[in-house]
Amino acid sequence: MIQPGFDFPDPAPYFSGMLPITFTPLYKQRVWGGRMLASEYGRKLPDDAPYGESWEIVDREEEQSVVAQGPLAGVTLHELWTTRRREIFGEGLPDAGRFPLLIKVLDARDDLSIQVHPPAAIAPALGGEPKTEMWYIAKADAGARLYAGLKKGVTREQFESALADGSVAEAVHAIEPRTGESIFIPSGRLHAIGAGFLIHEIQQNSDTTYRVFDWNRMGLDGKPRDLHVDESMRSIDFNDHEPGMDPPRGSVIAECEHFRVEKLEPASGQAFGNADARFSIFSVAEGRASSPDGRTFGKGDFFLLPAGGAPLTAIGDSTILRTTLPDRHFSS
Repeated sequence: MIQPGFDFPDPAPYFSGMLPITFTPLYKQRVWGGRMLASEYGRKLPDDAPYGESWEIVDREEEQSVVAQGPLAGVTLHELWTTRRREIFGEGLPDAGRFPLLIKVLDARDDLSIQVHPPAAIAPALGGEPKTEMWYIAKADAGARLYAGLKKGVTREQFESALADGSVAEAVHAIEPRTGESIFIPSGRLHAIGAGFLIHEIQQNSDTTYRVFDWNRMGLDGKPRDLHVDESMRSIDFNDHEPGMDPPRGSVIAECEHFRVEKLEPASGQAFGNADARFSIFSVAEGRASSPDGRTFGKGDFFLLPAGGAPLTAIGDSTILRTTLPDRHFSS
């Protein structure tokens, strides 16, 4: 982290918006994780343990994305956000706070817990942070299922009974999505990722999750994982029945007050870049892309293209996710 009195390296190629900025992923062991980050994305994982999450873009007190290469190598996302906001992220953003998004890759080889994130109205009272997110299905095994919302007709009382007798899975709505589809998960929506998915997750900068049911399994330490039944019951939207995967609106696959996510499908040789004078975060779901300095980004790579950034070029037909902040984050 930059110390007082530190002089930034020559920022001209980056702050002029010409070059993408990449960050070192932060890998998280999870009881439900696997090795797809290595086998599918060619990542070198720290050891042979099951890794369920790779935090690609994060600015939290306890976790920081760090620039991986170039003259800004070693600089944290928070330092860029607080000291070079206008040059990298664009005009009109407020001065205080942390970068408002957290972006991950999830490798689910087993079912995640059935869980919920608290809505903004009650999160402070529960000691947590609200968390709305979206999932892009980068790879789905045949028959893999997501759980989202309640089955039609399930009431709060029936869900409480299901908790008591261990039949929660029968009360939660299941979906079998295909690779390339996406779903929006607002705070308050009961949900779980089933086994057999590789997912790109874009979310609010929050790490609050309340587990309501964990399939009666043990954690990596051999003990049952903590449940948060009271907090979950206060957070769940019991009017949320049987949501489906989201149809795209043109290129837009998710849009809310916190983020806007587009699915771009440039043909081989086609240029793509920021939609306006502001920054974007790109993730390569399929194909490859080249940047003006000769770097190549392949499947599973993430990078930040600064405000005013020069376009990249697709190598082969590609699928690229572009994540931006909605207008409400920028002053007029």
